Amino acid sequence: MERGKIGMMISTKGRYALRIMLDLCQHMDEGYIPLKRISEREEISVKYLEAIVAVLHKAGMVESLRGKEGGYRLTKKPEEYTVASIIRLTEHSIAPVSCLDSKTNSCERSYHCLTLPMWVRLEEIINEYLDSITLKDLIEKKIK
Repeated sequence: MERGKIGMMISTKGRYALRIMLDLCQHMDEGYIPLKRISEREEISVKYLEAIVAVLHKAGMVESLRGKEGGYRLTKKPEEYTVASIIRLTEHSIAPVSCLDSKTNSCERSYHCLTLPMWVRLEEIINEYLDSITLKDLIEKKIK
């Protein structure tokens, strides 16, 4: 018998945003990192990286410099970025069920739904866990 899966999945965009941030973290001492270098190391197209980095830049997670020595770098220390903060930027929602996708639950069954408290708690656990992991933890392989 095949094991079931819970529907929530982090998209490619969310996973790649995390990989970009980790790459920048690992190469902090090199200054501004061109997307071409990240693209080569992470095997992600420059075009896709540009779209993701635009979101990270707009949120102030990375800063950019144009020109020959240009590229991107982190704006804070690795321990100041949580996995959750990066994922939340790129994902519409990391809720385990669709009725929790927005701030207000629009499900007509929510008032008498016996499973809703369980889904709410699962979402809290997911958020607490991802909020507890920093880029530094991932680099140092200190996952709780």
